[in-house]
Amino acid sequence: MPRVELTSHLYLYFPALEAQELVVEATNVAEVVAAVEAVAPGFAFYVCDERGRLRQHVNIFIEKERVQDRATLTDAVPADARVFIIQALSGG
Repeated sequence: MPRVELTSHLYLYFPALEAQELVVEATNVAEVVAAVEAVAPGFAFYVCDERGRLRQHVNIFIEKERVQDRATLTDAVPADARVFIIQALSGG
């Protein structure tokens, strides 16, 4: 099953995820996001907009490859993959 890793910034908003090893049942990125949402309600809307598209400052990588389908999150996730969910931080 895929293993999900988050940037430490996301734990500020979803502390329930910090103490867990996130191993999820998923075959594509949309299922990964849904599985994390099941553990931490509100997570899906934090990383995706109201249409389910990945937000502009969020990136998801499957191993070393950035997902291509930011609109419907259909990129395949192999069973043994590491999935990285990263939110860019900016400021002035």
